Amino acid sequence: MKFPLDRPMQVAVVDDTQLNLFLIGKLVDRMQDARAHNFERPTAALEWCLANAPDLIIVDYMMPEMDGLEFIRRIRACRDRDDLPILMVTASHERDVRYAALDCGASDFLTKPVDAREFEARVRNMLKLRQAHLANEHRAETLAAEVRRATADILDRERETITRLSRAAEFRDPETGAHIQRMSHYSALIARRLGLGDTFAETLLMAAPMHDVGKLGIPDTILLKPGRLTAEEFAVMKRHPQIGHDILKGSSSSILRLGATIALTHHEKFDGSGYPQGLSGQSIPMEGRIVAVADVFDALTSARPYKPAWPMSRAIALLREGRGTHFDPTCVDALFHTWEDVLAVQSRYQDEHAPEPPVSPPC
Repeated sequence: MKFPLDRPMQVAVVDDTQLNLFLIGKLVDRMQDARAHNFERPTAALEWCLANAPDLIIVDYMMPEMDGLEFIRRIRACRDRDDLPILMVTASHERDVRYAALDCGASDFLTKPVDAREFEARVRNMLKLRQAHLANEHRAETLAAEVRRATADILDRERETITRLSRAAEFRDPETGAHIQRMSHYSALIARRLGLGDTFAETLLMAAPMHDVGKLGIPDTILLKPGRLTAEEFAVMKRHPQIGHDILKGSSSSILRLGATIALTHHEKFDGSGYPQGLSGQSIPMEGRIVAVADVFDALTSARPYKPAWPMSRAIALLREGRGTHFDPTCVDALFHTWEDVLAVQSRYQDEHAPEPPVSPPC
């Protein structure tokens, strides 16, 4: 009989009578690939069984400290011991004890005096059941690992697609790849500070770079114009949130769906004066409110061909001034309360000739 994991099956034998303990332990050790662990005291046996991973427990009914019924109850109280086979040794006339043992979770019984042939058959059956259970667990773990690997591969390909899509928008816009990295990390910092959870923050980190993908649909004469846009040109520029949403919407990917919402809503303002829908307050999706803060903050503090970087103090003042009008106040506060992490992101993703960031927090 070959057992999983290439190890002997571990059998705990619990009996306060030394002779019975010795005989049962010897019967176990005679079996191929099985090893007995003998315990005269049930408390010591319980401690060992809970600290280790026995494959079978053989326990006597009549014992000091605790009887076999109480021993089984305590074993079954542990959630990861639900499938552990337990054999109880009882006298043939103790029918009520057997009924009680079944209620407690005993798997089978051995009758005193123990018959060697019956013992071997019952123990082998219990160990075969245990072996099948362990094999199923191993198969389940293997399948789960394969699913995790396949999911990771899909996610990696999805990330690559998103990165390339975001880079395509970058080539049509003077903003840098470092801006995309910084604003997406700022967005994740804000989300975590707001208590939205790691899963949402990680998804936001991957989706935020697509916020301006709609600029792919804006003519170069407007997108790359160095001076101020006319009213007509700005009206065309204001189409890019809807264009981005139309590019990304309807995907089966949660990241692309989030990206579609971000693209559509990151230019909305908290007081309702933004575009394209004029949403206000809580009607603006949280991801749009978060990215609005992260995007504007990095745009202000970054140099562009058409403008120098603002001093950090001026950018902080604008965010404070825009609390409750342009920006969701909670998102602004969340950015300020993660200031050390903000500076770490700036340091990691720098533009060429970027100025040194300040070390003092804004609040």
